[in-house]
Amino acid sequence: MQHQHASAGHHHTAPAPAGWAMAARATLHCLTGCAIGEILGMVIGTALGWHNVPTMILAIALAFVFGYSLTLRGVLRAGLDFRAALKVALAADTLSIAVMELIDNGVIALVPGAMDAHLSEWLFWGTLAFSLVLAFLVTTPVNRWMIGRGKGHAVAHQYH
Repeated sequence: MQHQHASAGHHHTAPAPAGWAMAARATLHCLTGCAIGEILGMVIGTALGWHNVPTMILAIALAFVFGYSLTLRGVLRAGLDFRAALKVALAADTLSIAVMELIDNGVIALVPGAMDAHLSEWLFWGTLAFSLVLAFLVTTPVNRWMIGRGKGHAVAHQYH
């Protein structure tokens, strides 16, 4: 009888299905960091007259930096040391940021003239805004899928 009692406390259930609201919040959190980095990179590269490839590389790098930074900030506040917090941020955000950047930069690269538009042009800002909205719409189901499996933002959720 003691064996039954011990195992009763250790039943395993599948993770609860992630709701769309939770996935949208996770994606919006990720999008905030990505958008800050993406916009900053595009503005810097465009303002300095850089060619398209270095500008896009800077924008992508800054999107990852700012995306991870927002998660790091929250996880560090929860009391984790930097190394542990970095592992959580990498686990929580890497796929989300990667999908977001693929969609965002893909749209910018595919819209005729967008890569050559200047900061003062509607085409620059309009394409950037459209690409970020589309990235949000594509990444939300990815985050929902990941959270439902206990991965992605589900890893960081326990620290918020």
